[in-house]
Amino acid sequence: MTGDGGPRRTEYTLEGFAVPEQLDAVHTLLAQAAGDHPWLDPTDVMLFETAIIEIANNVVEYGRPEGEVRWKFTIRVHEEEIEAELEDTGQTFTPEHGREMPGEDAEGGRGLALAEAVLDQIEFQRFEDTNHWRMVRRLGGLARG
Repeated sequence: MTGDGGPRRTEYTLEGFAVPEQLDAVHTLLAQAAGDHPWLDPTDVMLFETAIIEIANNVVEYGRPEGEVRWKFTIRVHEEEIEAELEDTGQTFTPEHGREMPGEDAEGGRGLALAEAVLDQIEFQRFEDTNHWRMVRRLGGLARG
């Protein structure tokens, strides 16, 4: 509840094309959610943002057909966790969960490993013609594996 007795918004959604310019909109969406919930620990928000931006950037960078992939990004704030769902119309994809962080000289491959390191839960499934990501960070401390 808000101070005026009205309900507090807990869900934030962004829809459009998965293009580089939309990454700023994802940052803005999370900033809005955090601003509406000032009790959220800034460290939790920062780590959650790092993870969801890594996954979003992968969709932008690798989603095909390039520039035509549509996505829907939803962020939900709960009492004990922050959750994001990302649905995209890109090609079929099979994430390599549990990969070790690449070495310092590697040019890529850190996104999913980094997201897994700071999230408590990350799920992926392909349903019909859509990739579905669900990312969760429990509030109040470091991600627990």
